[in-house]
Amino acid sequence: MTQTDLRVVKTKEALHIALLTLLKKKPLEAISISEICRIAKVNRGTFYLHYAQVGDLFEEYFKEIMDDLANSYQEPYRHVVKLNPRELNPKTIRIFHHVEKYKEYYRIILSKNVPLTYYYLLLEEVKSLLTGNLEKKIQVEEGMDASFQASYAANAILGLVIQWYNDDFRQNASYLNEQLVKILRLT
Repeated sequence: MTQTDLRVVKTKEALHIALLTLLKKKPLEAISISEICRIAKVNRGTFYLHYAQVGDLFEEYFKEIMDDLANSYQEPYRHVVKLNPRELNPKTIRIFHHVEKYKEYYRIILSKNVPLTYYYLLLEEVKSLLTGNLEKKIQVEEGMDASFQASYAANAILGLVIQWYNDDFRQNASYLNEQLVKILRLT
């Protein structure tokens, strides 16, 4: 069993926070290692111990968030063999809890001030999650093209997240869960 060094965890957390702080002001390509290190209060040598470039830091943080998103997305599927959206229990939905947890990240990628690249990375991840479950875990219409259904559903989920962002995340995640279930029951 490997034990994680708390110093490494805290350093990486500080670097992630520094990256988020800078992403609020400028695109990833314009962020320097020096700026990240200054905000994180670590030296460049420490940065290079973990990453070769700023993009590696972003990639690691994005992967961490996407891993959590995948776990959150899978939660309702853990309780059923086939998911029927009309029978979905709002309490099993965890995707909006994930967004709430990483709210500051979502504030950045959904902002009109950042390139759409970040949004499209997220959209592709959500579509990938949906595509992986369509054939084996969700009841689908015969003859339905899974890629179109995944694209539709991913944009619908992200549409709810964008509206929540536009409302400055005023509602709690449970409210969004209930809204999603009500919408699914309409179709």
